[in-house]
Amino acid sequence: MGGFMAFFYFLLFAVSLVLVLRFMSKTSLVHKLTKLWQSLADRFRVYQFYKIPQFNEHFQENQLYGKISVYLDSLPSIEDSDFTNLFTGAKSNDIVFRHDANNSAVHDTFLSAKLSWTIQKSQSDGIRSFVLKINRSDKRRVFRQYFQHILTVADEIEQRNRDIKLYMNLSRENERWRSVPFTHPATFDTVVMDAELKNKVRSDLENFSKSKQYYHRLGRVWKRSFLLYGPSGTGKTSFVAAMARFLGYDVYDVDMSKVADDSDLKMLLLQTTPKSLIVVEDLDRFLAEKSTAVSLSGLLNFMDGIVSSCGEERVLVFTMNGKDQVDQLVLRPGRVDVHIHFPLCDFSAFKSLASTYLGLKEHKLFPQVEEIFHGGASLSPAAIGEIMISNRSSPSRALKSVISALQTNVDSMKGANKVGQTLSNSSSGRSVDESGEPSAVFCHESVHTVREFRKLYGLLKMGSRRKEEPPLDSSSAEKLDGLRHERLNL
Repeated sequence: MGGFMAFFYFLLFAVSLVLVLRFMSKTSLVHKLTKLWQSLADRFRVYQFYKIPQFNEHFQENQLYGKISVYLDSLPSIEDSDFTNLFTGAKSNDIVFRHDANNSAVHDTFLSAKLSWTIQKSQSDGIRSFVLKINRSDKRRVFRQYFQHILTVADEIEQRNRDIKLYMNLSRENERWRSVPFTHPATFDTVVMDAELKNKVRSDLENFSKSKQYYHRLGRVWKRSFLLYGPSGTGKTSFVAAMARFLGYDVYDVDMSKVADDSDLKMLLLQTTPKSLIVVEDLDRFLAEKSTAVSLSGLLNFMDGIVSSCGEERVLVFTMNGKDQVDQLVLRPGRVDVHIHFPLCDFSAFKSLASTYLGLKEHKLFPQVEEIFHGGASLSPAAIGEIMISNRSSPSRALKSVISALQTNVDSMKGANKVGQTLSNSSSGRSVDESGEPSAVFCHESVHTVREFRKLYGLLKMGSRRKEEPPLDSSSAEKLDGLRHERLNL
C-alpha cells in the first residue's frame, strides 16, 4: 500500500511540473528569461556586432544589404522568427515568407556557429541597417566564410528568380524608393512601330549593354539617354516596358511632383542601382510649370551633371507630347542621345494592329480603311487598339467600328476647318486698297448679287442691239418679250 501511494505522489508531482512548465511557456516567462540571459551575455561582450547599412556614406545603395535581404528570406528559420510577413508567390497557392523590416530577428547556423540578424533604423536619417550578432569565439573561424556563403546563395536565388522591379519615389519623410514587381507584358515583338526603326533601337540597346570597356576607353560614363515624344496613346509607355524587358533592367519611375528640391533629386539618382532604366514622363509639362520645386539647372545636372556620373550601366528615358516648345539646352547631344518620334496611327501601323489584335493579315475592308487614312484621318494606336479589343469576337465588326471612328475624326476635322475658314473670312474678308482703307465686304449673299448683275447686263445688251437693228413686226416683238421673261427668271 505504501509503495502504491509513493508512486501516486510521484505521478502527481510529474503532472504538476509539466503543467507549471506549460504555464510558464504560455506566459512567456521562459522567453523573458532567455532575453535576460542574452542581455547579460551582450553586456559581458560575449558577442560581437556588425552593422550593414542600406546606403553608404555617399548615399549609394549598399549591394551587400540587398544580398543579405535575399539570403535571410531564404532561411527556413524565418518561419520561426518573432515577426514574419506572409505573401502570395508566383502561383496563387504559394505562400512566401519575408522578414519584417521593423521587428524581425532571424537566426541562422553556419559551421555549427549560431548567428542572429536584426534590423535597426537610424533616428536621424531613417536609413535601415542589418545588424549581425556573432559569438566572439566563432568570429575568427566562420566570419569570412559565412559572408562568402551569403553572397553565393543570394546570387543563385537572384539568378533563379530574376524579376524586373518597378521602383517609385515616395515623399522625403518615408523610404525614398518603394519597389513592386514589374509585370508590364510589352516586348519589342508586341510594340507597334516601324520595323526598321524598331530593329535600330534594339541593336542600339544591345550594343550599349556590351560596351563597358568601350565607354571607359573613351573616358565617358557608361549610360545612354532616350527621348520618346509624340501625342498621348501612341505607345511611349509600352515602349519603355519593352526596353526594360529587353535589357532585363529594373525601372525607376521618377515622380517629379514628389521631389522636394534639386538636392532631393540628386539623392534619388544616387540611390538608383546599376542595370536600371530611369524614367521621367511628361518632361515638357514639367518644364512648362513655373512653380515646380526643381529648377532647370537641377534638371540639367540630373541629366548629365557630376551626380549622374556616380553610377554606371543606366539608361535614362524622357517622354514628351511634343518637343517644339522645349529649350534646346535640354535636348542637346550628351543630355539626350536618341530621339524617337511616336506619331498617330497611319495605315501601316493599322495593319500591324489588325494583325496583333485580330489576327488579320488582309481583309476586304482594308482598302476602305486605307482610303480614309489617305483622306487625312488620324487616331492614336491606343484608340484603335481599344476598338479592336472591344470587338475582337468579330473582326469585321471591329473594322467597321474603326472605319466609323476614322470617318468621325475626318468629319470633325472638316468641321473645324470650316469654322476656321469662316472666322478667317469674317476677320480678313475686307480687301484693302493702296490707301490702306478697307473696301467692299464679301459674304455668301454676294452670289445672288452677281446673278442679278448678269441678268441686268443681258437686258442692257439686248436693248443696245434693238437700237442698231431695224424695227420688228408685232410677232417678232412678242417673241423678244418672251425671251426677256425667260432670262429674268434664270
